Amino acid sequence: MKILVTGGSGQLARTIVDVLGADEEFSIVALSRDDCDIVDRAAVEGALREHSPDAVVNAAAYTNVDAAETDEEAARRINAHGAENVARASADLDLPIVHISTDYVFDGTQSTPYRESDATGPRSAYGRTKLEGENLVREANPKHFVIRTAWLYSTHGQNFPKTMLALSEKHEELRVVDDQRGSPTYAADLASAIGVLLRTNDWGICHIAGSGAATWYELTKKLFELRDVSTPVHPVTTDEFPRPAPRPANSVLVSERANAIILPPWEEGLADFAAALE
Repeated sequence: MKILVTGGSGQLARTIVDVLGADEEFSIVALSRDDCDIVDRAAVEGALREHSPDAVVNAAAYTNVDAAETDEEAARRINAHGAENVARASADLDLPIVHISTDYVFDGTQSTPYRESDATGPRSAYGRTKLEGENLVREANPKHFVIRTAWLYSTHGQNFPKTMLALSEKHEELRVVDDQRGSPTYAADLASAIGVLLRTNDWGICHIAGSGAATWYELTKKLFELRDVSTPVHPVTTDEFPRPAPRPANSVLVSERANAIILPPWEEGLADFAAALE
């Protein structure tokens, strides 16, 4: 199966190349923004004609959550209209699309983990544009997998665990938020799940994230334990670290789908990540 992946310079796309590219069942073509700007419908259509894939993974996104608060239209061009371009172009060729979405489509006030059928209610510009993208993809291409994931990290690019490790080398102690709870997801696990999903036609919204739940503080403590980092970490509240975009207090994801793909516990994913850094 030949898979075309947009957002080719991002951490997920690069991980898909690593994981699925090593599987003889798949051939991966990852296109960066320079190769294929999803905001340009003609560029998307041209890329699909040129590479003739069997499926498309839209991993391109505007991910600067705080910057989106003051430039929502910039986020919307990519997260909503760009996603629609990819979905329509793939639908025109009768190709399935895997579209990557986020836990930020929820408001975070629910006390239990979020299922696919739970009501959405994004509180941030980023979340609003990602929800618009979900809806446009679903309308444009009936052969869609909309994957909501959370707290994604990889050995590629910049992400929270790598930032914490870098900060531990510069500071005598760290203060990390302990009142936001989510589902840390190792990108390699998600990439494998995408491979499984593409072997099916079980279209729809799928929650795929690391099993279990953690706060940013708990994630950092576990990471430092795995990497033998001695820098002390102290729990703090969200109010002590104000940011332009509101963060969901609870964005733990679970799946209610009959054929749900269950990722390993987040601790296992983090251990694999810590080992892969060496």
